[in-house]
Parts: sequence; structure tokens; C-alpha cells
Amino acid sequence: MTDEAQPLPAALQMQQLLTGFEVSQALYVIAELEVATALLDGPRSIESLAAETHADSDALGRIIRFLTPLGVFRSVEGGVEVTDLGRTLADGPADSVRGLARYWMETHYGPFSGLLHAARTGEPGARKVLGKPFFDWVGESPRLTALQNSAMAGGGRAVRGNLLDVYQLPQGRMIADIGGADGTLLAELLTKSPERQGMVFDLPGVVSKAADVLAAAGVADRATAVAGDFFVDAVPTADIYVLSVVLHDWDDASALSILRNIAKAAPTGARLVLVETVMPVGDGPHYAKMLDLTMLAMLGGRERTERQWHQLLAEAGFTVERIVAGSGIVSAIEATLT
Repeated sequence: MTDEAQPLPAALQMQQLLTGFEVSQALYVIAELEVATALLDGPRSIESLAAETHADSDALGRIIRFLTPLGVFRSVEGGVEVTDLGRTLADGPADSVRGLARYWMETHYGPFSGLLHAARTGEPGARKVLGKPFFDWVGESPRLTALQNSAMAGGGRAVRGNLLDVYQLPQGRMIADIGGADGTLLAELLTKSPERQGMVFDLPGVVSKAADVLAAAGVADRATAVAGDFFVDAVPTADIYVLSVVLHDWDDASALSILRNIAKAAPTGARLVLVETVMPVGDGPHYAKMLDLTMLAMLGGRERTERQWHQLLAEAGFTVERIVAGSGIVSAIEATLT
């Protein structure tokens, strides 16, 4: 006899994979009810947790029991505690992705049912489900727009890891963060480089909160928020253009349109810095492969390999100078306008 767990039969392994939708919904409940936040100060009983989070104690206990084998919680005498993994669903920790959990489930979960349509046609499945492009749908709701900004800010820090520490921006005084949402990334860049100035450029409803973010970071005297559409409006003139997980939202034709619009405004020698995944070759696991499926279903964009990034940028008039990776899953792709 052996105590080693035997591998599950293939049919049961597949059944576990098929419950992925249950996992994501259970995690959403934990994030939405702020259960992990309530556990930051230490273990609690299920009853006290339920009372604080306005949940049914039996239902909450069963959801926590479901997530415990996945490493989100840990049973202790008299109750439950949150693990380091579960803490990422709490408000407060620097690596929190609570906003992303809420955003994905409220905006992606239903529209992702259009993946079959995407597989058959190559078109974004979400457009068929929603009846319009995803970003147009989100933009109609101030609440979802705010949730999107929060998710991108928190999720962006998580996917970057220590990239902003190991990668140094090229020379240049003015930074333009194109598609920079509420200015969270620009605020970080300007905090690290007190000699520089910056601007964040995005749609009016998206960039409307940037002034508050920049002021809170203490960089408002060196930064401005500019409203515009990078498909139809002229982008600002700058020495360095930063686009953080922007181009992966778009197919090659649309990405080229954005890059060429930047090239029109940029002086010769201007630098472009893309913060994006670089899709690895081979069959091994990588976050970019999950993200690529999200782009297929939701937006029609894609993650790109190093070769594809070189080709796309060259077609827009940029030459890749270097690619720097950090501890996260995105890299800094630096290119020069030629």
C-alpha cells in the first residue's frame, strides 16, 4: 500500500477542467463580498465572516470549502484564514487583483460565451453577444468604466512585477502614456524620474479620473491629462511614447493604425516603449496563452511573439532596439522611430 495519491482517470481530470467556470465565480464572490479583506487581520469563524460580509453562513462556508483545496484559504481551529494567494483578492496588499476579479466577472464572463462564434468566424465573440464592440459597451456605463480603470491599475502592477525597476526609460524629457487610462502608470514613471514631464492620453470617459491620480501621486505639476481617440485624433508630441498592454487589444491592422498615428506626431528619433507580453514558442504553460484566448473572445486582438512584434513595428516605421523582461509576465519592448 502507498499513501501517494493516484492520478485521476482522464475523464475525471476533464471534469475538473470543465468546472473552471465554477472556480472563477467562487473567486468573484470572495472578491465582491470582501471576504479576503475581512481576513487580513487574522483567522475568523465562518459565522463572524458571514455576519461582516452580509452573507449566508452556510453558503459562504461551502464556497470557502470549495476554494480551500485550491490554496485560497486554510482551515484552522475554530475557523478559516486567508493564504498568501487568497490575500491577492483583498483590498490593501500591493499585489491585490481584487479589482481585476470583479472586472473580469462583471464584463467578461457573459460575453465569453461567444467564444464558439469566434472559433467559427474569427470575429470577437463578445461583439455578437453584446451587439457592439466591447469597449463601446463598457464606455456606456460610468460604473464599469471606473471598474475597468481600477482593474487595469491593479492588474497592471501585478503583470509588470519588477519591470519598472530593471528597465530604465530611454533619454527624453516628455513622456506620453498613450491609452494610459487613469494615469496610474504615468504617475509611477514620473515618481521614479523627477526630472521628466508627462501626459496621459485616452478617451474622455476613461481619462477623466487621471487628474486625481496624478495629484495623489504628487506629480500633477509635471503631468497633464489629454482626452482623445488614438484612432482619429492627433496624439501629443513627446520624446517617449509608452503604451502599456494596449496593442494586444487590437488586430494587426488596428495596431498599425495606432502606431502610424503616433509616428505622425513623433519627432525623428523618438522612442516607443511597449509594455506587452512576448508569446513564447513551445507547448509549455505561459500567462500569455491565457491572455491570447481572452483577446480572441473579447476584442479580436492577440498576444504576439518576438518575431511578430519586430514585423509589426517595422511596418509602422519603428526599429526594435531591445526587449527587457522583469519578474512579471510582460516585457518592455523599446523601439526607435526611423
